[in-house]
Amino acid sequence: MSCSLLEFCRLQELKTVRDFLFPSQKTESVEEKNQTDNELSWDSSDWESEWDAGNNKEEESTHGATVGEEATGQNGPWLQDCVVSLSPCSDLLVLAREHKAAFLSAKWRTDDSGREEMTLGVSWTGTLSTEEGECVSSAICIPLASQKRSSTGRPDWTCVVVGFTSGHVRFYTESGVLLLAQLLHEDPVLRLKCRTYEIPRHPGVTEQHEELSILYPAALVTIDGFSLFQSLRACRNQVARAAAAGSDVIQPPPLAYKKWGLQEMDTIVDHSSVGVMTLCVFDQMKNASVLGGFHASVKGNPPAMSQYVTVGAGPYTGFYYAVEGSSQPLLSHVALAVASKLTSALFSAASGWLGWNKNKNEEEAVQKHKPKVEAATPLGIRFGLPDSRRHGETICLSPCNTLAGVTDDFGRVTLLDLARGIATRMWKGYRDAQLGWLQVPEERGEREFSPSASLPRRHALFLVIYAPRRGILEVWAMQQGPRVGAFTVGKYCRLLYAGYRLMGVNSVTSQGWQLHTQQVCLLDPITGALRTVNIPFHLALSDKKSERAKDMHLVKRLATILKSSDVAPDILESEARSVLLEIKHPAIKMQALESLLANKNTPVSCLTNITCALNDTLKQQDPEEVDTALLQLCSSQLKLLQLYTDIHQLHSAADTEADSEKDSLEGIEDELSRVGPTLQRYAQFTSRPSVSFAQDSPDSPLAPQVFLSQMECAEDGELKVIRKSETEWNQLGNFMFWRCLCGKSPLRKVCDTLQQAGISPQQLLSLLLSVWMQREKEVLQKPAEIVRNLHTLLVALSNMNGAVEESWDTQSISPWWQQVRCTCIGSHNAAAALLAALVAHRAAKASITSRGDSKLQSEWEAVSLELEQWVVCVHQLEDVLVLQTLLLVPPPQGTAGGATAQCSIKTLLEGGTGGIADSVSKWVFRQNMAPERLKAILCTRQNNDVDDQPERREEEQRNETEKSDESSDRTAELLVALCRRFPHSLSPDLVFAHCCWEYVVQWNKDPEEGRYLCWAVEHLKLVSSPHIQLGISTMMWSTFIVKRFSAAAFLMEKVGKAPKDRLCRRDVGMGDKAMTSFLSGCVQLLQILMEVTGVLVRNQCPLSFINSYADSAVEEVPAPELSVEEPWCGAEGPASIAELALEQRGVHFPLVQHHCLLASLLHAAMTFNVKVKPLGLFDSKGKNAFFRDLTTIQLMPSGDMDPGLVSLRQEFLLRMLTGWVQAIDDPPSSGPAAGSTPLPSSGPKADWWPSLCLELGSLLQVNPDILRRHIVCELYNQGLDPRAEEVMLEVEDKDVLGSQLLVLTGQRLSYSLLHSQSQTQAAMELLARLPPTLCTWLKAMDPGELRCPLVPLPQTSRLVGRLIEILPENHAQYSLALHLLEAVEVLTTED
Repeated sequence: MSCSLLEFCRLQELKTVRDFLFPSQKTESVEEKNQTDNELSWDSSDWESEWDAGNNKEEESTHGATVGEEATGQNGPWLQDCVVSLSPCSDLLVLAREHKAAFLSAKWRTDDSGREEMTLGVSWTGTLSTEEGECVSSAICIPLASQKRSSTGRPDWTCVVVGFTSGHVRFYTESGVLLLAQLLHEDPVLRLKCRTYEIPRHPGVTEQHEELSILYPAALVTIDGFSLFQSLRACRNQVARAAAAGSDVIQPPPLAYKKWGLQEMDTIVDHSSVGVMTLCVFDQMKNASVLGGFHASVKGNPPAMSQYVTVGAGPYTGFYYAVEGSSQPLLSHVALAVASKLTSALFSAASGWLGWNKNKNEEEAVQKHKPKVEAATPLGIRFGLPDSRRHGETICLSPCNTLAGVTDDFGRVTLLDLARGIATRMWKGYRDAQLGWLQVPEERGEREFSPSASLPRRHALFLVIYAPRRGILEVWAMQQGPRVGAFTVGKYCRLLYAGYRLMGVNSVTSQGWQLHTQQVCLLDPITGALRTVNIPFHLALSDKKSERAKDMHLVKRLATILKSSDVAPDILESEARSVLLEIKHPAIKMQALESLLANKNTPVSCLTNITCALNDTLKQQDPEEVDTALLQLCSSQLKLLQLYTDIHQLHSAADTEADSEKDSLEGIEDELSRVGPTLQRYAQFTSRPSVSFAQDSPDSPLAPQVFLSQMECAEDGELKVIRKSETEWNQLGNFMFWRCLCGKSPLRKVCDTLQQAGISPQQLLSLLLSVWMQREKEVLQKPAEIVRNLHTLLVALSNMNGAVEESWDTQSISPWWQQVRCTCIGSHNAAAALLAALVAHRAAKASITSRGDSKLQSEWEAVSLELEQWVVCVHQLEDVLVLQTLLLVPPPQGTAGGATAQCSIKTLLEGGTGGIADSVSKWVFRQNMAPERLKAILCTRQNNDVDDQPERREEEQRNETEKSDESSDRTAELLVALCRRFPHSLSPDLVFAHCCWEYVVQWNKDPEEGRYLCWAVEHLKLVSSPHIQLGISTMMWSTFIVKRFSAAAFLMEKVGKAPKDRLCRRDVGMGDKAMTSFLSGCVQLLQILMEVTGVLVRNQCPLSFINSYADSAVEEVPAPELSVEEPWCGAEGPASIAELALEQRGVHFPLVQHHCLLASLLHAAMTFNVKVKPLGLFDSKGKNAFFRDLTTIQLMPSGDMDPGLVSLRQEFLLRMLTGWVQAIDDPPSSGPAAGSTPLPSSGPKADWWPSLCLELGSLLQVNPDILRRHIVCELYNQGLDPRAEEVMLEVEDKDVLGSQLLVLTGQRLSYSLLHSQSQTQAAMELLARLPPTLCTWLKAMDPGELRCPLVPLPQTSRLVGRLIEILPENHAQYSLALHLLEAVEVLTTED
């Protein structure tokens, strides 16, 4: 415990502040770097700055600006040329130079290690001066106390007071907002200082009033702190109101102040306002006789005087005294201004306020007529310290107002006694020194045993001196004390000492405040660190009382010994023992002993010997002089060390005990064989290799220090185990019980040792069960042997005093066995928990039997509530084991996978009635299991449940084995076995419902995986209950789908076509391909909703005509009843998905159909890249109904639609059909089976697109025959004649179709005869033989409209034949068709 330098804050953006305050430095540094890149130069900045700094001070002050600019151009002490002020609360730092300033405010951030640390970041930068040529000369930050009753002492806000070379003093907020400004004197402001309220430490000490003092070259202005506090609060409130209302700021009244003209001193550069003081009678008479002579009269009561001390030259130090109650130089018109609120002209003439919003006339008046400045009241010097050659530079007042440190130009630091007016001490060799004070209170525990404990706490005073020339920070004890600390710091730092705290505090409001302020701070501009000096109180004690310092030295010596790793144990023991016995102070001796016991390098024998020696020494002393806490610590630690040694020796012994509990474990082998296959499968999954660190291994030995840290000795002698972290708890359990469980240690001896030590059986039971659960892998390797040892330990612990209560009624629940059950219920290690429950069930049953009434006959079995609880617990644990085994099945390679879900009875019960199905659904997702595969497994389970014939069951299992490989078959067996254990919780509908929800949740996390949404819909289709289907569909739509669906619709409406990938990602959150899949899922989901609604509506009718059923809850199909297995009836938690689905309201069918129509249009537009504004295909009613809640009734479109809308819809559907035909893109074939290739069931080539288009046409009031004719023409245009002939049969208006196909046939012949590159002579001769009308008609055809002009002639001939059949003989183009038939037949025969 010596002096230390602690970093508590770090400045951010310090380089930005330097570049702002020194703009020339940035450019100069770049130029210098360019000049010296290819040169060798000496680094002479150090000695050049030393040389320059030694110049005459007058020259330095005259050319201060030039020197500052030159210094900042280099990497010099730029901070020394700035005005720096830090708030006492360390939450605001002001850096100013010339007319610029930067404010840095406190911010909290988390560092890399996770700790919260405070930083100072730039909150405001700007220009402070308002008059030309004025610069900042001084600044201080004054925190203002909060007036709220709930305040704990933190400042409400901080006011920045800035003095200028023009004489103005301006007050700003932390954000740089000017509050008020006043011209108090027409000379430069030299120094601003503040004094705030301090609680008197002794009765009779005069309370000092708060004040702000402003020093000018020949005047001193003081402003009362209370009035300043009220004025600043009022100004800040007024500025805030004006900013909120957007109005001009009302000019505030001027401040009341005193101004003293300091006389009889040549130059004054710094000052201190000591405060109000009252002389004793002797000093009063002495001063009266010296000043007034022999006949001077003396007043009865000594007058109160304000003392001011100044430094400068002629004399070197001056003492001034202003008698309280004399005429105060208040402005005569200030009182009138405050009382009667005179006009703004009087304000501007009398107050001297600047910086407030005025009109142009007022600004001109201020410039023409400077504010009137009140004259100073002369104040003569009482006495001084004359030294003609010495010039004082700074003065720093101590917190107790009795001492002051003064620096001068001779490099001396002088200590002044202000009460006597004399210099008491001087230090030399501290040029340009910076001073600060530290007042350290005595620690609370120092005086508890001293006779003066009732007196006020003592305070030690230290002077902090920073010597920048030497780069050293020193701490000196006052008044004649030694140097107690020295630190090597940088040469360019600034020592920041405020000397005040919060303004606005008094003796009433400060009660109960715990305000922590930094007294002295060191700012390093190189690293940006703010550090404070920490000094222990005992360093101020004299040599006679420095036993504590000696003890601290011994503690350091002990720490050095313990840190060295190469010391032999015997040397370490002797050295540590001698140091420990030599320490006198009990508290330090306790601290040394604790550090010794916590050292990991010290062996346990060494710890025992040292603690025993110290304990013996304490017992030999007088009992009244011995510290009871130290004696108790020694005895308790000695007891713990002995316990550690005993247990360690028992584990090291080779002898073991014979097992005599075999008879009580009858039947446990049957239980193990029953659950054996599941345990083996579970062990296969858990025994996979994993990475772990050696130091985290449970087999690593437990250090005695860790053992001591977890044990605590109570006053009654009992030992308590402290549960810190789970790792340390498991380590302690391993140390005590693992070798016993393995059968390598004597079980009963260990239990007896622990019982004699006084550890409660409940804590021992907790340790035993924790190590049992943790070592599950090792337990499963030899379950039979280790289970037997667990039973022996459980019985031994339950037989201890205080384990099972003597008054326990076997018909009630025992807290002891309830603790075992709670551990098993909350454990995620399913196999270990099941084995522990089986053993505990046997032990509890034996205990109950032994406690049974002797009157009962032996053949009667005792029935109790305790055993019933165990039966339920074992059943639940078996269920959990099967479930956990299933969850441990690794996912197939290449899937997303993820962490294996851990389950326990507690988590399943807290997960509600759907917790089990939810776990299975997460497993299904992790396994990437297709819905069809899951359906096949669940159907196998149902068939097995229904069919009781074993032959058929074997045959099905054989078939299943043939269909799938061995691993998937085992997985299916596990799932079927789990479903049999949970017939209600894992019914097929619930499994499919939870899988549907899980997949849609995963899709919502990653919308790019459209397969997830597709499989969610597939699972939804497999749900057999329409009520659950309806509810889940509604929840899916409202929770996940409708927001993205509306975004997709609005985006397509905005773009007018299928949007590109970038726009889809921006607005919908997925790519264009994923959005197409998403819209397909929306269509399927809405179709399921429509189908389920049709099933549940009482009067079923064609869905297209249902338009009036708003509430479809009028049902024919009964709702399913959800039940839970009996052992799991106590589930408490959120409702399952199925329960929530059954609570959903019915949907409005026309609204669902309306949305399904839009989804189909969007899907088609995205699939075939059709230009369309989808919402523009609907009228205003239709648009308003979109994206509404599906359970509400909306005004739907009805009647005939506007022909313009119908034509738009028809155009879209025709483009959609064209896109489908182009997507088919079958290669032309000449065989009769052309076009008979089956189409896929999904994607743009799906065979259901034409039927969907026709259904959409009927809903959109588009003539379906137009769509069919368009399909036929497009198929012929594409060369898909066989498909076209199939569709042609459904066309009603054959005449129009014939005319359309006639043109298409002409285009084909025109291409063959006129535009083909391989024109044959026969074709030319045929062209010559054709009738002129046909020839002219063929030449007018444009084959460029054909997408597939190269069609085999037999197909064209077949098409012409169809034309002859379709067209009636009286048709205008019938003859043209005959001519075409003739021409095609000629071409065919010639080929």
